[in-house]
Amino acid sequence: MSLQNELDAFRTGWESRVGDAIAQLIAGDIDALRATGILDRSAKPGDAFPRVTSLVDARGNAFDLAAALEPTPAIITFYRGGWCPYCNLELRAYQHRLETIEALGATLIAVSPECPDESLSTAEKNDLRFTVLSDVGGALASALGIRFTLSDAVRPFYEKAGHALPERNGDGSWALPMPATFVVERGGRIAAAFIEPDYRQRLEPDDAIAALRQLTAAKAS
Repeated sequence: MSLQNELDAFRTGWESRVGDAIAQLIAGDIDALRATGILDRSAKPGDAFPRVTSLVDARGNAFDLAAALEPTPAIITFYRGGWCPYCNLELRAYQHRLETIEALGATLIAVSPECPDESLSTAEKNDLRFTVLSDVGGALASALGIRFTLSDAVRPFYEKAGHALPERNGDGSWALPMPATFVVERGGRIAAAFIEPDYRQRLEPDDAIAALRQLTAAKAS
């Protein structure tokens, strides 16, 4: 089963549980975000990947992403948090393809706005064996143009579901990144980008790997 099929199956079950009113609220909020033109302001292939120095790993240690991108290409995927079932499905799907990614000489990195303790819980829960980073305060997501503030309309639903983002993210805000996956060349140029306001849609790992193969093939020719 493809990742998107898994996501769609979860969505169908979720909508049947929460009912039409909530499902329509969420769908309308996604449409409103898309209508802001946020995609027009987001990073594009050919852009330099931002050199942000505030990232930390799941143990709370500073992580130099720019240095990590110097020797190898990378797949960098942004997720909303370990509380998001769609994100967990995506992270597990990438974990299943980790061996292929590393065989191509690339690095796999996941980034969320959550505090390191939350990132560590997510990594342990999903048995992730790749780097999981915390972008607390959203400096990297903002630099990529993928960060937005959750609307007042949907915050009560998130609160009722137990998703207290200001506490989980440690910055007092209701800001999130749009789900996004970047294939980045060695040295830090964006070769491919998938950015989607609808968090129920994600880039298939095999599509990211295909972009990575094109990149490595071009470098070899």
